[in-house]
Amino acid sequence: MAKFKKASDIKVGVIGYGPAFGMGPAHLNQMRDAGMTPAVVSDLDPARLEVAKKDFPGIQTFTSVSEMLKKSDVNLVVIITPHNTHAKLALQCLKAGRHVVCEKPFAITTAECDAMIAEAKKRKLVVSAYHNRHWDGWIMQAVKVIKQGKIGDVVRVEAHMGRYGCPGNWWRTSKTISGGIMYDWGAHLLEYSLQVINSEIREVTGFAKNGVWAAKTAWKKDTNEDEAQAVVRFASGQWLSLCMTAIDCNPKRGMLEITGTKGTYIMGGEEWEIITPTENGQQIEKGKNPPAEYWRFYKNIADHLVKGEPLVITGEWARRPIHIIDLACQSAKKGLSLKAKYG
Repeated sequence: MAKFKKASDIKVGVIGYGPAFGMGPAHLNQMRDAGMTPAVVSDLDPARLEVAKKDFPGIQTFTSVSEMLKKSDVNLVVIITPHNTHAKLALQCLKAGRHVVCEKPFAITTAECDAMIAEAKKRKLVVSAYHNRHWDGWIMQAVKVIKQGKIGDVVRVEAHMGRYGCPGNWWRTSKTISGGIMYDWGAHLLEYSLQVINSEIREVTGFAKNGVWAAKTAWKKDTNEDEAQAVVRFASGQWLSLCMTAIDCNPKRGMLEITGTKGTYIMGGEEWEIITPTENGQQIEKGKNPPAEYWRFYKNIADHLVKGEPLVITGEWARRPIHIIDLACQSAKKGLSLKAKYG
């Protein structure tokens, strides 16, 4: 793996700049805050490149990824494009000798993840996914409380998000482009959950409902599932469920409900809540979650490339949520549980 003397030696760029105040400038600014040097932007839309030039004077711009890789000396590329393009672009950049970060989700299929990880290992490069929410205040607080033993041993995690309502007519509503309803916030909820349950994945069962909203969206039959659920069994005997829905008239509280042998922890929003049993019923304790520390993602990337510090969000770590969702989608179609390929 290429090492750098200092963070400013790492020249960084993004593929997919987006509109003003979008994800492209956000990534470049965060990388600059971590000490790295914004160097290039690639986007199919020339108008977006003009915005990038104003936002980052002197930056190189390209409408072609191939041209960017050929004509620039960028070291680290961040891919901020629709989900179904992540793997192809990542492999192109890795084969050109560049370190790669993919916006979440890492990819759509397990096979894509495995190909990216293998290519990075072959070339001794970094491949990661932008799981900045690994450092959300609410999950950091949850992990802290669980380590303190306040709810005993974790038995199960129930992750959920959604409401009742027709999804919008954008690319994230397309099953082909986005991967499905579980690939957006669902990938975040799984990444949270896998910080709580640290065990090898054994099998996944998936369920899905289609047909409620499809006729009312621009994508028709290619519309995401109306609701999808994954149930994960771990080697430890613990289990996890994820439910993402657009047909729930009674949305559940919080994002994660973590059940332990001595109590329950509800995670989400500005507050945390612990419910524990007492002789006369229940005790409810609440508190404010600490602020997020998203800056730690790119700081860790820079420190890994400069100082050799361990990478927190490795390709293998980013693979786990995708493997769960991939297996859940296959399971829902087949109507049976599927074994995990590895932990």
